[in-house]
Amino acid sequence: MIALLRRDLVLAVRAGGGFGLGLAFFLVLSVLVPFGVGPEADVLARIAPGILWIGALLSCLLSLDRIFALDFEDGSLDLLATAPVPLEGVAVVKALAHWLTTGLPLTLLAPGLGVLLNLPPAGFGWLVISLAVGTPALSLIGAFGAALTVGLKRGGLLLSLLVLPLYVPTLIFGAQVATQGAAGLEVGTPLVLLAGISAGTLALMPFAAAAALRINLR
Repeated sequence: MIALLRRDLVLAVRAGGGFGLGLAFFLVLSVLVPFGVGPEADVLARIAPGILWIGALLSCLLSLDRIFALDFEDGSLDLLATAPVPLEGVAVVKALAHWLTTGLPLTLLAPGLGVLLNLPPAGFGWLVISLAVGTPALSLIGAFGAALTVGLKRGGLLLSLLVLPLYVPTLIFGAQVATQGAAGLEVGTPLVLLAGISAGTLALMPFAAAAALRINLR
């Protein structure tokens, strides 16, 4: 499992599997928003948490199709399916590698981009917390979507259509945590719900992804 995780991390960095692309997209989106909505500080402060969360979500989406695609193309996925390691464990490792190369860098970069969007000082900590709690769910759901479309050529659009509706609850509660935290309001309820979504996806999505992989490998 550790060797598989290390291999995926090396491949993600060397092959550019979303590691740089996602960060670049996140940066570009944050830079362009002030040009689109205007430089008014109050407007930017109000929309900053939602914009940053949408940017993180779309950045994660860019690299989802590569979670299993490279292994499927070179035959490694067939070997993993017959290895002593269960496919559920493989799905968890793949999702973890995706989060470490996409979700975690986005979480660390978000406060710096929050400055560009005039995010209130009180919101920086809650933004990081919300992304740290919520982005694992994006990677786990994405692993399930990638498993469903792994055998399809040019399945990126279908993958996006499959996972975007599943991303909506995470986006809602994640942005709500950051928004209410920036306004100095209570964030307990949306934070608990966001953590519950991540815990639920961790409990369910590896089994769903493994079942989808078994169907596609038949």
